[in-house]
Amino acid sequence: MRATKLNEPEIAAELKKLKGWTVQQGKLHRVFEFRDFSQAFGFMTQVALAAEAMGHHPDWSNAWNKVTIDLTTHSAGGLTQNDFGLASKIQQISVGS
Repeated sequence: MRATKLNEPEIAAELKKLKGWTVQQGKLHRVFEFRDFSQAFGFMTQVALAAEAMGHHPDWSNAWNKVTIDLTTHSAGGLTQNDFGLASKIQQISVGS
């Protein structure tokens, strides 16, 4: 089933449900900061497993204690429910990290 690109009002409504996330350059964006590299890497490992299970993968980077995540659905040409679903899961993981 192909993901459907969300319109601006749908994106705004979904964004209200996520703490700390913004839309930058058409992507769902957030930077997470941790105590140290080990905690950041542990977070990334948990996110990687969740993303793989969902079949939806982040564009991300890590610099010591910071993890930068951008989400978009390339096949849809923008943001979809898949992005917001993964962001919600990432949010849950970050609380436990």
